[in-house]
Amino acid sequence: MSCTPAPLRDLLVRLAHAGLVWARWTEAIHDEWIRNVLANNSSLSPNRLERTRILLNDAVRDCLVTGYESLIQSLTLPDPGDRHVLAAAIRAEAQVIVTFNLKDFPARVLAGYSIETDAPR
Repeated sequence: MSCTPAPLRDLLVRLAHAGLVWARWTEAIHDEWIRNVLANNSSLSPNRLERTRILLNDAVRDCLVTGYESLIQSLTLPDPGDRHVLAAAIRAEAQVIVTFNLKDFPARVLAGYSIETDAPR
């Protein structure tokens, strides 16, 4: 969900409500997208984005992944800053990481955890 555009984020929440996907994320993923959105659009209010965080967490049952932090250091990705995403996916037993950032989640690495990436089109 890192820097997921609002329409895609809304679609994922709707799919989760319909029981078609089990959407999962972490507070660290929230922190990352909020930081990036504010860096790219300083006219947005941090309070408004924090409200979005709360609404997302409230909208999707069992969405928050916890207990993944101990896995981070053992993982290797092109961008070490993305290891928390893979660690959360492993802990959540995810099948797919939805991201526009495919270069930092190589298929050969994720295959070892039975995880794929999918880029929204």
